[in-house]
Amino acid sequence: MPFRHLILSLLLCLSALAHAAGEPLEPEKAFIFSARAVDASTVEARWKIADGYYMYKDKIRFSAAPGIKLGEIKLPAGKVKEDENFGKVETYRGELTILIPVQDGAAGGFTLKARSQGCWDEGVCYPPLDQQASIKLATATPNTTTVAPTTSPAPEPAARVAAANSTKAQSEESRIASLLHRDTLWLALASFFGFGLLLSFTPCVLPMVPILSGIIVNHGHAVTHTRAFVLSLAYVLGMALTYTAAGVAAGLSGTLLSAALQNPWVLGGFGLVFVMLSLSMFGFYELQLPAALQSRLSDSANQRAGGVPALFVMGALSALIVGPCVAAPLAGALLYIAQTGDAVLGGAALFAMALGMGVPLLVVGVFSRSFLPKTGPWMETVKKFFGILLLATALWLVSPVIPAWAQMLGWALLLIVPAIYLHALDPLPAHASGWHKLWKGVGVVILLAGTAILVGLLGGSRDPLQPLGFLRISAATESHGPKFERVASLAELDARLKSAGKPVLLDFYADWCVSCKEMEKFTFADPKVAAEMGKFLLLQADVTANTADDTALLKRFGLFGPPGIIFFDARGKESEGLRVVGYQPPETFLDALTKALKAGA
Repeated sequence: MPFRHLILSLLLCLSALAHAAGEPLEPEKAFIFSARAVDASTVEARWKIADGYYMYKDKIRFSAAPGIKLGEIKLPAGKVKEDENFGKVETYRGELTILIPVQDGAAGGFTLKARSQGCWDEGVCYPPLDQQASIKLATATPNTTTVAPTTSPAPEPAARVAAANSTKAQSEESRIASLLHRDTLWLALASFFGFGLLLSFTPCVLPMVPILSGIIVNHGHAVTHTRAFVLSLAYVLGMALTYTAAGVAAGLSGTLLSAALQNPWVLGGFGLVFVMLSLSMFGFYELQLPAALQSRLSDSANQRAGGVPALFVMGALSALIVGPCVAAPLAGALLYIAQTGDAVLGGAALFAMALGMGVPLLVVGVFSRSFLPKTGPWMETVKKFFGILLLATALWLVSPVIPAWAQMLGWALLLIVPAIYLHALDPLPAHASGWHKLWKGVGVVILLAGTAILVGLLGGSRDPLQPLGFLRISAATESHGPKFERVASLAELDARLKSAGKPVLLDFYADWCVSCKEMEKFTFADPKVAAEMGKFLLLQADVTANTADDTALLKRFGLFGPPGIIFFDARGKESEGLRVVGYQPPETFLDALTKALKAGA
């Protein structure tokens, strides 16, 4: 008898489940609506349409309060469906994104109202669905909005509709952020891993190579390939986890933590660590634990893990201090987190990107041991080489906060002193070997480079990449690049935009930003680029000090740090989809300038 009751209960449960599975979703769950500000004059509306449901293209309407004027809305093409009642209609499934121009009256925010209508494949059609979202356009900071849906009482015939991308222009970071909105998880993570690989060869990441390889080389031949991999992995994971945590915090708060760490005390302290490491490689002392503590560790089962925590911490610090510049992939991930508040997916993308950045570090760390010669005099030479690299890293690290003459003096000494060690000034022995001649030649070249920088310093030059520029006959032939007018606050920026009367280029810059220096030296100084930039009013926001005004300027445009370039038309309105984030070579940037001039005319 109990067995029969059990069977009956199971049948009733299965029946209930089958009945529930056949019920249509509530309209708000079948057609999930959201909207956000893309920039100061554009709103992005988005529907997530449940599987087995569709929306009609011709039933979509948008409206706002009186006094707020929406521009012409272009709906993407849908999938044609043969409807029993209405004939051929266009429908959307999956996801639908629509860009809505806002022309007048929206300063300070407004409520966007959307009406749509859709059906369930099993034969149920819904009445028109009214939904709305609060939009804030005044700061031009992208924001995800809450939705308040209401179902219209007026039943209308149903219709059916599929996701498509708007053809409206988007900035590069917005396109990258859309990967997380649009793509499947594995594809989005794979894309960001690839972005990380590309970023690993930029000046913001390359300084980590001598840091890691130098530390591993300092361990000597006691480091096996497995041990080198573990140490390298500890460094990369420290970098990746910290990069991810800092990125998520930046996305949620709108402030890049690493930018706050770019001050003389932090950079000087970190540079001092590298100087100490380099001096130990020159044999001035050995970095090791006290004998008593070493004895205890030798009896510990975790002895082989020694050094791993230190490498993890070094990787974490490197992520925050060595590479603070913002590139388009990083900006895209931060933009997604800021828009949606989805720290899990955004953080996963940042972690995948950090791992991609760490792949070359793993390779260098593991195989740096393979290039070590057998124990002997050569080993000391290799250690001194990495000691010089660590000194160069320390100098590069503190260069944003020391005078230009001090930078040049440092680079000159870093070249001249090693050249002397390579016997650049010594005569060759009568029967010198080929290697002896090669190293002497290298020493002579390094000595000449160091001497050129020193001569340039004494001649008044302040650019270590062009130390002899002061020798040019005519200063008019020297390319200094375009001149910017500084704006220090939102009030100053708004005043200049209002009175500009011509297209405007706003450049976000910081002394500690490597990519900013690249843009300045290589892109802005290009004659063709400089000529095109001369057609703009050139404004620059120097956010080196990271003051409250600097933060407000960055937040106005949804930026997390430099470099970033915003274009405006002659009326002071931002040109849509033309932002530049991260370094761009002259050819690419020239194309952006051309488009901005057309848009701003």
